[in-house]
Amino acid sequence: MTWFLLSLTAALGLATADALTKRFLSDLPAYRMGVVRILSTAPWMILALVFIPSAAPDRTFWLAMGAALPLELSAFFLYMKALKLSPLSLSLPFLAFTPVFMILTGRFILGESIGPGGTAGIGLIVLGAYVLNLSRMKAGFLEPVRAVIREPGSWIMLLVSFIYSLTAPLGKVAILHSNPFFFAAVYNLVLSALIVGLWPVASGRAPVRSIFSRPGPMVLIGLAAAAENFAHMAAIAQVEAAYMIAIKRLSLLFGVLYGAWWFGEQNIRERLAGAAIMIAGVFLIRWAQGG
Repeated sequence: MTWFLLSLTAALGLATADALTKRFLSDLPAYRMGVVRILSTAPWMILALVFIPSAAPDRTFWLAMGAALPLELSAFFLYMKALKLSPLSLSLPFLAFTPVFMILTGRFILGESIGPGGTAGIGLIVLGAYVLNLSRMKAGFLEPVRAVIREPGSWIMLLVSFIYSLTAPLGKVAILHSNPFFFAAVYNLVLSALIVGLWPVASGRAPVRSIFSRPGPMVLIGLAAAAENFAHMAAIAQVEAAYMIAIKRLSLLFGVLYGAWWFGEQNIRERLAGAAIMIAGVFLIRWAQGG
């Protein structure tokens, strides 16, 4: 069960990096939050290139990565904005909608059918999103739905989930034409270069040295993100990707717990319940897909 422990480590690393980013960087503009976050992982990705199995990426690899990167860039900054604007317990759980969007796009674009298991999984994820704001039901049955619309981090993360449903299959194509370790390192480094390249037009004329003005948090975020990346790569090399990703979705629960512990977020019981229901929906979708 080494893959299971590695997947849990990846989940905890991701949730920890998100919590650290919100705690120490949320006073910065979303772009500068993103620069600090992505550069904190770059040294580890460079180090990884020295030790990972060699790969000979072909034209398909570069085309898939080139198609994914603009989407990933948009998703990354939206992710930072969601962390900045809203409680962790009302933003991170909406990442559970990624498999829902993947099923729906497969249905409408490719004509793929949705089986009973997939339908039930979608229903659980939607129900969980409703339960996140269950206390609002006192003001009306639809009030929990309206609360999602009013909470910017919730609907922004919903948009991130949709973008991830597009980047995930592109990433899979790139991995099939290289290997998971090479793709993760190169993808993160190219993304880092693109994000830093936007500095002259997106930084608000802030000096470059301001990126490194918080070395302590930067090191902590880098360690957490590196643990997530390396555990992810090691786990996915041992087991089918669907199993690994399903376990990694437990990061949503860890994120809600961080929200209670570090930020004193309210209504944690209902938000934990909502996140747990959403994760159950993810597991059901994975099971229905045969993986």
